[in-house]
Amino acid sequence: MVLNALIGLGAGIAAALLFASVASGSLLSIFLFYLSALPILIAALGWSHWSALIAAIAAAVGLTAVFGAFFFFAFLFGVGLPAWWLGYLALLARPAAAPESGGFEWYPPGHLVMWAALLGAFAIVAAIPHLGADEESFNAALKSGFERIIRLQTRTPTDVPLELPGLADPKRVIDFLVMAVPPAAAVLTTIVHILNLWLAGRIVKVSGRLKRSWPDIPAMVFPSYAPALLAISIAGTFLPGLAGIVGGIMSASLLMAYAVLGFAVLHAVSRNMAGRSFILAGAYALVLVLGWPVLAMMLLGLIDSTLGIRRRSGIKRGPPAANHS
Repeated sequence: MVLNALIGLGAGIAAALLFASVASGSLLSIFLFYLSALPILIAALGWSHWSALIAAIAAAVGLTAVFGAFFFFAFLFGVGLPAWWLGYLALLARPAAAPESGGFEWYPPGHLVMWAALLGAFAIVAAIPHLGADEESFNAALKSGFERIIRLQTRTPTDVPLELPGLADPKRVIDFLVMAVPPAAAVLTTIVHILNLWLAGRIVKVSGRLKRSWPDIPAMVFPSYAPALLAISIAGTFLPGLAGIVGGIMSASLLMAYAVLGFAVLHAVSRNMAGRSFILAGAYALVLVLGWPVLAMMLLGLIDSTLGIRRRSGIKRGPPAANHS
């Protein structure tokens, strides 16, 4: 227990430093900020979820001591506790029904992805009360914040009308940001959760401390409640007020989870294809460079969850290769 506590304290210090690095304002600090959950996840997967919990609390307390009380809740609920919970779930297991599976059935990767999406949405929804108690005050706070940022970037004084080079109406730009940024922030948070969990798993696996077997990620499936939850979230976007905003945030996170499922489908159905590496590299490059092709991955994930593309592909192509990438 003493070792777990020491590991937790060390991971907490590392997480706090990564989180606080964004204060420097450099481009590298943004990348480090997004990795602030990584030490907590490594502690969880390599040692114990208790180490991860100690790390989350220690980092939150340290940030509070330096920057103020706001950072306690910002880190704990935005980074620390989600990382601890994902690490805890990743090591959940039960005795396997089939002995050849290795003795245990580990918590499924599809369920972890769904939890990452839910936690990503929760992190953004939890910030709403700090900006406003209703839709009008929430939007006004966002507009004010975006206008201040744009004025700082363009070095426009507050007593001068705001202008953006090449754009006739800065107000429309700000209105678009108010509409788009909350769902986009939920999507980004979801991606960060998933990537940090995957990276932590790889690091711990290389170290030889990973207790669970590495999952067959291309074969992952979502829990049975996922389609209903997505349908409810999309329906919620049509509600007035903050409920509609929350629905949009939740829908964006869940659709991003289905995009991850779409990539899993692409990995699975391309296993026996010639030029598989080219196909996968092209798909990832298109999404990273252009962005909008991620919609195709979302659609692929949705179609597979309904029609079972991987199951049909498996029937036609025979059993997949041993590669679990």
